[in-house]
Amino acid sequence: MRTIFAVIASLLLLQPFAASAQDSKAALQKVAGALGADITSSVVIIGSGVQWQAGQAKTPGMAWPKFNAKSFTRSINYDTAAMRDEIIRTQAENPPQGGGVQPVRGEVRQIFLVAKDLAWNMVGDVPAPAPIALAERQFQLWTTPHGIVKAALAGKGQMQGRTISIAEPGKFKADASVNEQGLIDRVVGVIPSTVVGDMTVEITYSDYKDFGGIKFPTKIKQSAGGYPTLDLTVDDMHPNMAFDVPVPALVRAATTPYSRVTSQMVADGVWHIAGGSHNSVAIEMKDYVIVVEAPLNDERAMAVIMEVRQLVPNKPIRYVVVSHHHFDHSGGLRAFASVNVDVISHEASQAYLTKALSSPATIAPDRLAKSGRVGTVEGVRGRRVINDGTRRVEIHSIEGVLHADDLLMVYLPKEKMLIEADVYTPIAIGATPPTPPSPFTVAFAGHLDKLKLPVEQILPLHGRVVTFGELKRTLGR
Repeated sequence: MRTIFAVIASLLLLQPFAASAQDSKAALQKVAGALGADITSSVVIIGSGVQWQAGQAKTPGMAWPKFNAKSFTRSINYDTAAMRDEIIRTQAENPPQGGGVQPVRGEVRQIFLVAKDLAWNMVGDVPAPAPIALAERQFQLWTTPHGIVKAALAGKGQMQGRTISIAEPGKFKADASVNEQGLIDRVVGVIPSTVVGDMTVEITYSDYKDFGGIKFPTKIKQSAGGYPTLDLTVDDMHPNMAFDVPVPALVRAATTPYSRVTSQMVADGVWHIAGGSHNSVAIEMKDYVIVVEAPLNDERAMAVIMEVRQLVPNKPIRYVVVSHHHFDHSGGLRAFASVNVDVISHEASQAYLTKALSSPATIAPDRLAKSGRVGTVEGVRGRRVINDGTRRVEIHSIEGVLHADDLLMVYLPKEKMLIEADVYTPIAIGATPPTPPSPFTVAFAGHLDKLKLPVEQILPLHGRVVTFGELKRTLGR
């Protein structure tokens, strides 16, 4: 009898939850019907507008740089969880300010893809794995009006009142608002950022239009971290077009693209650490090591840290110098902070990075979040000299370059070596220098002229080690 009563009690307790689940499903099906999501397996949207490149602001903590999206085509297959973006981008700001591979000369074609748990870009005809972009692209796919309803109906969320909530553990979470017409007009979500931890993304959908019985918004606005990232006008939408996003073999085989490191000793106790798209430099001092640059993410940063520990096994890493705050160059700072390494930045980004290194990362807890530590950031303006009697290291701010307000470079006077990022990137061997040269490189060279530093070699944080003569050749000198 006790067992029977226990079963009855359990059923009575579960009954409200079962009813709630049924109510949620019914409400979701109603929204799906209003949108036409129940009869939509894929969408192709075609439009134009304006983009802003997140994480690439000229001034730390300010708006992202702006570009024209002359054409924007997004193809989504909900059944295969695949998406392909093709964007024709042109320069919008003159003079160019901030990152995002500026200046854009003419038109630049960009192709970004995701298929299930694989993300990649197309660089010309060559696929380039981009796992760092996976969560953001999955978020974009599943927070379209039809996508968020499909995700919730598939068991990844629910509807309460006029709010649909979905979550992909370790990737993102999002809440969508449903208006009186049963259409989604606003989505607020959170995605992981390698720099600032949890990043809020907001999307608004308006001016819905009927495309063959399926409703889709013709105005889409989006922001990230409180600043706009997209303002798109949709000119056309094609539902249920048959298309696929095949995953290239190179992308399937690339399991750890950020942990690949190669070290080149360029002077006694100085190593250029490459092996990927972004480089670092290790400088051995008497009792410790200085690392210049912690790029991309935890994985890349830890690969650099482990490499430095092998190169200089008996000395701790004391400082990591960040060239500037752009996300691809500061994405590994949280990993360095998690192992108690102090950050040296430009004074202009000291407050920004201090806040970033104390921000929570709850969607995808990283090494810093798990360590319980808070990073320490020291600011530099003008010049800072670190001299322990065995080696002199000069950290200089770079003035007058519109790429970023917080640019730092590192100079080794004994070796006559200069370490820098983004103000000059060596061109391929045998390639013809761009005409005219990048305004960032021109301004950088002017700054070097004022400092009168005797430089013989440049250790770039993108690309190969070169002589100072290569910089002159790029400038046409």
